[in-house]
Amino acid sequence: MSTTEPPSLKHLPIGLFASVMGLAGLALAWRRAESVAWLPSGSWWLPGALAAVAFVLIGGAAILRASRFPDAAIGDWRHPVKLNFFAAISIALILFGTLLARPLPALALPLWAIGAVAHLALTLVALRRWILAPSLPLAALNPAWFIPVVGNILVPLAGVEFGYLEPSWFFFSVGIFFWPILLALILYRLFFHEPLPQRLAPTIFILLAPPAVGFLAYLRLTDSFDAFARVLFYVMLLTLLLLATKLPHFARLPFFPSSWAYSFPLAAATVASFEFAQRLGSPLALALAGALAAAATLVIAALVVLTLRAAFSGALLAAEG
Repeated sequence: MSTTEPPSLKHLPIGLFASVMGLAGLALAWRRAESVAWLPSGSWWLPGALAAVAFVLIGGAAILRASRFPDAAIGDWRHPVKLNFFAAISIALILFGTLLARPLPALALPLWAIGAVAHLALTLVALRRWILAPSLPLAALNPAWFIPVVGNILVPLAGVEFGYLEPSWFFFSVGIFFWPILLALILYRLFFHEPLPQRLAPTIFILLAPPAVGFLAYLRLTDSFDAFARVLFYVMLLTLLLLATKLPHFARLPFFPSSWAYSFPLAAATVASFEFAQRLGSPLALALAGALAAAATLVIAALVVLTLRAAFSGALLAAEG
């Protein structure tokens, strides 16, 4: 007799909120592509609207799950890996605020503010958990740990626009301080211990996000294309080249909800490359930006199709095993 659990809302993966980050990031990338006339004006609203729909659907499902299966939701909150993906919710709000800062500032400001405050709270929860935990298994350490803490560097992207310069510097400082610390820990785990399990392997792409977003946030805060800005961009470029050498490995992986970890880092690298190309006046950087924009679009389109297929087949709500 089979003991396999049937698909159930109980097994809704909290990591699915990364899809909202990816779609919102793609909207930012498309809007940047519009600035060089590669896309029609207003095209970015399509992925932006899809991100909003995804947020509402996944958020509604998560609330329903928490009401029907509170033990499962609490289990995610207490899990050393799944806790990090709760921060994708606050980051989604920050990204919506960033997207809408100019066309709809009255809506964007509260979304950004709620997201920033919620993200700071999740940062404190994560740090407290890591410091006070009697013993965290090394296997729990993976690039998703960047999300709740290093994710703070996203706040200045809209914070400067809204006039909140000092809070933006605060959030940037938190994220940029913890980035090398967590990077060293994660590289230690990757270098000297067993590989990440297949389910978490896509999170390696998250390594691309901190230098890409850090580059954009630093430019927003200082408007200075200086040595530190270049260091951030070139660290991103090195990470991108390293990931490119592993593309055959990633292509062979089956689809998991964590596969959405490919999406936002690619979109962030696209926006950073467009910004770098504009500041430097480099055709080579502009070509890189175009290639990344195409790659991000194709990858995210594929992830949407695979996610919908998994949802209709029931695989999306299957027990992890």
